[in-house]
Amino acid sequence: MNEVSDLEGLVMPWLDKYIPQFSELVYTAAAILLIILISAGIHFLLHRVVIAWVGGRAQGNRQIWRQAFFERKLFSRLALTLQGIIIYIQAGLWLENESTLLPVIQSTAHIWVLLYSMLSLFSLLDALLDILQHKPAMRHFPLRGIFQSIKLIASIFIGLLIISTLIGKSPLLLLSGLGAMTAVLMLVFKDPILGLVAGIQLSANNMLTVGDWLEMPKYGADGAVIDIGLTTVKVQNWDKTITTIPTYALISDSFKNWRGMSESGGRRLKRSLLLDSSSVHFLQPEDIHRLQRAQMLAPYLDEKVQELTQHNSNQQLDLSSLANGRRLTNIGTFRAYLERLLKSHPQIHQQMTLMVRQLEQTPNGIPVEIYAFTNTTKWAEYEAIQGDLFDHIFAVLPEFGLRAHQAPTGYDLRALARAPAQEDLRRVG
Repeated sequence: MNEVSDLEGLVMPWLDKYIPQFSELVYTAAAILLIILISAGIHFLLHRVVIAWVGGRAQGNRQIWRQAFFERKLFSRLALTLQGIIIYIQAGLWLENESTLLPVIQSTAHIWVLLYSMLSLFSLLDALLDILQHKPAMRHFPLRGIFQSIKLIASIFIGLLIISTLIGKSPLLLLSGLGAMTAVLMLVFKDPILGLVAGIQLSANNMLTVGDWLEMPKYGADGAVIDIGLTTVKVQNWDKTITTIPTYALISDSFKNWRGMSESGGRRLKRSLLLDSSSVHFLQPEDIHRLQRAQMLAPYLDEKVQELTQHNSNQQLDLSSLANGRRLTNIGTFRAYLERLLKSHPQIHQQMTLMVRQLEQTPNGIPVEIYAFTNTTKWAEYEAIQGDLFDHIFAVLPEFGLRAHQAPTGYDLRALARAPAQEDLRRVG
């Protein structure tokens, strides 16, 4: 190299004249000292001046991309990569080709450049992830998993280049032998490969995004998705525990995503009330008169009484038998009351399905089911609405002559056992 020859032409004659026995050693030491001094100066210039200036502008700027690039140390790692390139060039400029230190320094600088190039790529990907996560249009893409896949591929590629540098062989030689290791690599990287494919499917089909409410009983997951990675999906359960699910399990197994409920603005209320079948009866005139005082029921009762009276009169039925004619029942009137209660409730969504239905009788009583939607999806508010509604329903049951079914408790059984004994004492007394 001309530069080395010029430097040697200037320095070596003087060294050969005064210290001929140590001339080559002193020249090598001087070259290394020169490399160190230049590298230190460049390091100071890049890190203490340039990057400090960029960092000051990034902190004072509200643009997300500038802050992201600086916080992820992208500029610092690029500067270190540049320093490695400069050291590599300097070694070729100042050291003799026959020097034993030249290949050592250049190989070390080469590995340095490869490592910090990889870390710079990682910083760039992390910064892009931070930027894209602030864009609503990109939130349903599994970007973290995709970027992790790129990092994995880059790590393998850089690893091959480093090995080829250390052994002094072409990386093509290593790649040619990589085909024989394909089966082993497929086994070792099975989870990342499956996770990458699953992430693409989740994104393409819009099946899951960060923030969705996911329910997957098989893995004990019931909460909000906080991270979608290459191999795992993290779910923060409502008890604040964290559940990790393999990404590919979301494709191979079934799960429930509550996003549709959250986006609809209403949360379903589906709950049954079990009524004691022995409390069901026809309404007597005095019962109808009492219930007509309820403002929500008065129009319904007036209309039904007129309808039934006209029907029975047209049929000329003998109403002395309860088996003849149509009559109002307390359970039917109760269902009509519940329907009007829901329609007038300010916290029930009136544009969604709303009904009160009677289900098939069970050994535990007659189920009357309320099917409606609240106008909020927040869990605490939903539970409060549901609790207040059924508090009122249980309290109003006696007004209709109905009883909620309840299995006998220990207190009931003891009361039954005491009743005959009290009757015997009364007779003896």
